[in-house]
Amino acid sequence: MSVFPDVRLRRLRRTNSLRNMTGQPFPGPEKFVWPVFIIEGKKQKNPIKAMPGQYQYSIDSLIRTVESLVKSGVGGILLFGVLDNCKNKTGQYAFDDEGLIQQAVRDLKVNFPDLLIFTDVCLCAYTDHGHCGVLNQRGDIDNDQTLEILDKVAISHANAGADGVAPSAMMDGQVLSIRNALDNEGFSDTIILSYSTKFASSLYGPFREAAQSKPGLGDRQSYQASYKDGNQALRESYADIDEGADILMVKPSLFYLDIISKLRETCSLPIAAYNVSGEYSMLIASSQNGWGELNLMVQESIMALSRAGTDIFISYWANQYTEIFGAGIS
Repeated sequence: MSVFPDVRLRRLRRTNSLRNMTGQPFPGPEKFVWPVFIIEGKKQKNPIKAMPGQYQYSIDSLIRTVESLVKSGVGGILLFGVLDNCKNKTGQYAFDDEGLIQQAVRDLKVNFPDLLIFTDVCLCAYTDHGHCGVLNQRGDIDNDQTLEILDKVAISHANAGADGVAPSAMMDGQVLSIRNALDNEGFSDTIILSYSTKFASSLYGPFREAAQSKPGLGDRQSYQASYKDGNQALRESYADIDEGADILMVKPSLFYLDIISKLRETCSLPIAAYNVSGEYSMLIASSQNGWGELNLMVQESIMALSRAGTDIFISYWANQYTEIFGAGIS
């Protein structure tokens, strides 16, 4: 006999204990990766105005900060280099063995050998024009020439001790090219965390301030995925599966839950969601204007990503995990 109204719904959410028992568990800190910006110099910790709670760190300052991150249980970090000098047309400094990222990886591994270290593999922070690849004479991306440089960047990061490289340039064939290059140099255990579906999004503004990587001319719509075409976005990820990616990534995350959900239904690889700078700053701005309680909004947004099928959360909230999530998750 049917029950109407169905009072089982209310019974199962009557107390916090019941809600926790019947609901989905909240992702632990080990599921989080903290994106962090590294600058040259010593004893530097520069606040990022558009991203309260985030900083540009010199390597020595980052090591002091990472100590508390490791104690909180956060699983890993994703490194981005921020340069004032050494930029040129081809971004060659990106694969310098004595470069900023390479030095940071070595120093972090000495101090925190069990912390997973991922490195962004792209050229936008290293080119004087700010694009993610080498430009040809017409001002268009030269895909194949860019792949040659990305291979060298990935090898230099692996040689420094990175656990995984994260190619974000959105060049065609970048995962296969990097996988072959790593294997040929003896780095077959190095993970490829692929930016498998990276959209040409309006949500990267705060990041571009932090990374000083805004394109000098034009935009990146010719090589990043269009948010108008979900099928093509999925094809990007399926191509990276075929090319040998170990982990897929959808970037941004909160506006693209449908893509995450469809990938979860159709593939068994781990899926990472990059909870990007614009999503981070948006919630902070809402809270500062009295339009919502920050901790609760952040918790709800992360749970939305988890329900959609996210396994790994690349998030600026990671360095605040205990503060945001640990003090009583609702």
